[in-house]
Amino acid sequence: MTASCGLCERQLEHDYLCSGCALGTAQRLERMPRIYTALAAFLHPGGRRPEFSRTRPVEAPMPIAEPAFDLRGPGGIVGVLEDWRSAMQADRGWGEPAIEGTVERRVFLAARGLSQNLEWIVASWPMAGAFAEEIRDLERSAVSIVNPPEPALRLGTCPAVFEDGVVCGAVLRVPYGTAKVECRWCGTFYPEETWLDLASEQRALEAAARNEIRDEIRDVKEAS
Repeated sequence: MTASCGLCERQLEHDYLCSGCALGTAQRLERMPRIYTALAAFLHPGGRRPEFSRTRPVEAPMPIAEPAFDLRGPGGIVGVLEDWRSAMQADRGWGEPAIEGTVERRVFLAARGLSQNLEWIVASWPMAGAFAEEIRDLERSAVSIVNPPEPALRLGTCPAVFEDGVVCGAVLRVPYGTAKVECRWCGTFYPEETWLDLASEQRALEAAARNEIRDEIRDVKEAS
């Protein structure tokens, strides 16, 4: 059995996913059919359905917005879900799942099949981490089209000190859709409980810098 969650790497006594990542995966699978449907509105450039356009129809077909098209195509949402369902059933000793109906129906059936076996996936499947990660990344790709994320929150600068005494100083940000903050420069990990201290330290540094600038301006004025 793994010693850590296959997605967030949190230490575990048992299972392949922690309870939080298992719940998140379940919710993503539940949302997947609705996300697939929502992407239809973004197939045309500008994110508008052709019937909503005020321009007159032309003989040449409208261009396709590739990101949305790829996610709704054979290798997109339906392909990812069906591949994982097939792999899961194979490892459980079952036959191949039936593929039937429209693509919308196939997305629904594959997501439901994975959801119904999520308890086994979490407890018994070594591929659980890779599965949960791809489902998370798949949803992020779709949501970035349907509902573009807000800019990442800036926490401040990395206070880690190198062996030679130099402070790292790289900008720390909270990536959209995750609670994991890791310095891209030195690799130091900052758990959520440290964020307030980082933000407070950043505000203190900014205040000190402003005071220093004001002092310099005052000294210049007094000297003149």
